[in-house]
Amino acid sequence: MPSHSRPPRLVVLVTNGITGDSRVQKTAIAAARDGWDVILMGRSSTKKGKEIERSTMGPVEVIRVPVATVLSRSQADRHRMRRALTQFRIPDKSALNRYRARHQAWLRMQTGKDNPPPKAWIKAHEAVHELRVKAWGWEQFHGSKPAPPSGDWRSDWPILLDIDLAFGPVIEELEPDVIHANDINTIPTAAMSAARLIARGKKCVWLYDAHEYVQGIEWPKPQQASGVKAAEREFIGRADAVVTVSDQIAELLRSSYKLPQTPLVVGNSPVREGIRSGKVEASVRARAGLAEDTPLLVYAGWIGPERGLDTVVAGLPKLPEHHLALVTGRMTALLQELLAEAERLGVRDRVHLLPYVAPYEVADYLSSADLGLTPFRRTPNCELSLPTKISEYLHAGLPLVTSDVQVVSAYVRQHDIGEVFTSGDVASFVAAVTRATARRQEMGANITESILEDLSWERQSSKLLRLYRDISGLAPTAPRVAVPWSVQERPVGVLTGPASSRRELPAWRPLSDTTVRLGIGPANYAGQAAGFAKAISRDNPEVSIEVMMNKPPASFDYPADIYLDPARKKELDYQVEQLKRVLSSYTHVLADAFLPLFGHLNGDNIEGDLPALLQAGIKVALLAHGSEIRHPDRHRERHRFSLFADAPEGFVDKLREKAVRNRRVAEEAGLPTFVTTPDLLVDLPAATWAPLVVDVEAWACDRPVMERSRPLVLHAPSKRWTKGTDRILPIVQAMHDKGLIELRLAEGVTWSEMRSLVQSSDIVLDQFTSGSFGTFAVEAMSAGKPVVAYLSDQVIKTVGGDLPIVNADPSNLGEVLESLLDDREATVKIALASAEYARTYHDGTWTARQLAPFLKS
Repeated sequence: MPSHSRPPRLVVLVTNGITGDSRVQKTAIAAARDGWDVILMGRSSTKKGKEIERSTMGPVEVIRVPVATVLSRSQADRHRMRRALTQFRIPDKSALNRYRARHQAWLRMQTGKDNPPPKAWIKAHEAVHELRVKAWGWEQFHGSKPAPPSGDWRSDWPILLDIDLAFGPVIEELEPDVIHANDINTIPTAAMSAARLIARGKKCVWLYDAHEYVQGIEWPKPQQASGVKAAEREFIGRADAVVTVSDQIAELLRSSYKLPQTPLVVGNSPVREGIRSGKVEASVRARAGLAEDTPLLVYAGWIGPERGLDTVVAGLPKLPEHHLALVTGRMTALLQELLAEAERLGVRDRVHLLPYVAPYEVADYLSSADLGLTPFRRTPNCELSLPTKISEYLHAGLPLVTSDVQVVSAYVRQHDIGEVFTSGDVASFVAAVTRATARRQEMGANITESILEDLSWERQSSKLLRLYRDISGLAPTAPRVAVPWSVQERPVGVLTGPASSRRELPAWRPLSDTTVRLGIGPANYAGQAAGFAKAISRDNPEVSIEVMMNKPPASFDYPADIYLDPARKKELDYQVEQLKRVLSSYTHVLADAFLPLFGHLNGDNIEGDLPALLQAGIKVALLAHGSEIRHPDRHRERHRFSLFADAPEGFVDKLREKAVRNRRVAEEAGLPTFVTTPDLLVDLPAATWAPLVVDVEAWACDRPVMERSRPLVLHAPSKRWTKGTDRILPIVQAMHDKGLIELRLAEGVTWSEMRSLVQSSDIVLDQFTSGSFGTFAVEAMSAGKPVVAYLSDQVIKTVGGDLPIVNADPSNLGEVLESLLDDREATVKIALASAEYARTYHDGTWTARQLAPFLKS
């Protein structure tokens, strides 16, 4: 067998953004655990001219490549000049909605004046408005008609050529031994890159992983249908191996393309290791607020018309004891229709929208339900495979209620693990649920160890790992079994370099005529809205931004474009002014801290403003920072020194009410949700961590630490009870009195004064009550200062082992500080690591990447 100076290299190739694609992530982790040198390659959300994005997932290198849509855009550019006239400053439907809203607002203002303008002038204005709307509609109908399909993928679906132009050179530079091409969009690139490598003397094999039956999908465009089918037809026979997800698709591929071997079947099953370990606290029953004896049906996954959930909702009136949990990632038009139908039928109170959890937590999350639903319509792809949710339901111990789609119904009947109903037949569905409820214990006992072992990713991926060896003739020498299946993606560490190469945060791009016009606010806590704006602008030239801030007179002067007077939030003029500004200016809104944007026009929460924002076609995401979502009672249960134990009288009740409401809003709205600190993922498990953004270069300093005989220790609480100040002050005051340290307590100082204090200190004490770290800790790390704070196990697990904050709580702070004083050389190393960590995670690069899918929507 050939010897390699490195382990054999595998490129796992996919053309989506990787995030959320559990199959490709589990494939990469399985191969890394087996000892392969793995590169997981996906598509970046950035546009032409951007650099390749790099991160890591344990030992897996993650690469995201930007794809410039040059060839695929050429046909759409045929009538560029005409479109420039017919769609001037109205690029899409949401822009048209805003144009119409601005016209209606203008019309009402003119006609509401004491001395209105002449009617002829208003009619002329209306005529121009109608002409523009009609011209826009004509262009949409006539200008976008593509040429009929030719049968050649290069002309029918040229995005495949754009993908190859972007991905191919990167793959060939990596010189992999094996390319694992996932889904149809990767097949031309994998085939051609392998051929190019072989032509220059580098052996490379590749396999095609068909996640779906391409010939059976109802593609949205005839050109796409023709193009992807032609690409599969041309290249599948050149693959060294073919993999798919079911025996039925494998046989169809073999017979359709006269393949010499039947494709290997690798089901997309959950990782069994860790299931029922007791480490997952989330529960669909608890999230829905239901008692143990309430019958609970659960559906988890994408909600599309082919999923048959209309049958389920229609059946609920005849199942008066049953509740339905829908575990889904986001609100869609179809989901809104289903909820409206549930309202009409009088069952909306029994339909619960619940968020996703991490893939390795799904089975435990679902296990408190009674029955798992697969109500699919009889479409080709639904007929031909065992979907992931079947494995997840069974690992959760749930018997199934499934429609009579071919593969699933046969599996259920074979093992007697559920009941089958006629697809689309409401009466049949109700009868199946009734039977399954009565037989739940009996059918649950049929979910045997052999079923669960077969439907585990450990078993399924072992077939894939053998295939890599068989087609390449290579095998890793040293497995990495210590790599956890739950390993999370991390940024690549940044090495400190000259100032010219550092990532400075410039001022954000003011609101202008860009593709995306983003409004952020109105909290701007610790200047984070402004930090997000700067980070997004730096990496997204197509985004312009306006930052709003509720600014009480005594607040810090954090930067913003619009300062809103909270005292006016109940005034109608103020509310209407905000309404017009937001609806006429933005394409996207990042709603900060669940605060309303229109004053108190619709109440004191963003929930009331959401219908108007969504009706105007504005894309909305939610951003949470801390106590507006942190549940006081649960926090006190988890943390011995919880800040809520020291909260002023009346605060806990108010914060509990706010946290419960905001969590409900986040879960029911189904909108993208982000948190700035990792501890909040306990309260919003479906959220994405978008790390705090700090102007790292503005805080950086060259002043060395630990050179004073009495190191200067800084503690700067914004509010003493939130930081645990009164708990730690006796400890550090005693050390100050003994001459061990010089304690500096800074309260009520401005942001610019605080920076000078931090830069002059040797050690910074952050909080000892929340279990996480905030903006002040990151600013101190940016200045190259060792930070001491209390970190929960959950935060350490989420963030990873490279977080250099020194962990302490009020019970051991004195000992921890003494150890830092005793080993000054080690403390200096912590300071250097702190600056690097802040530059890696908190200069805004990673945060902008986390927000990119929302901004692209």
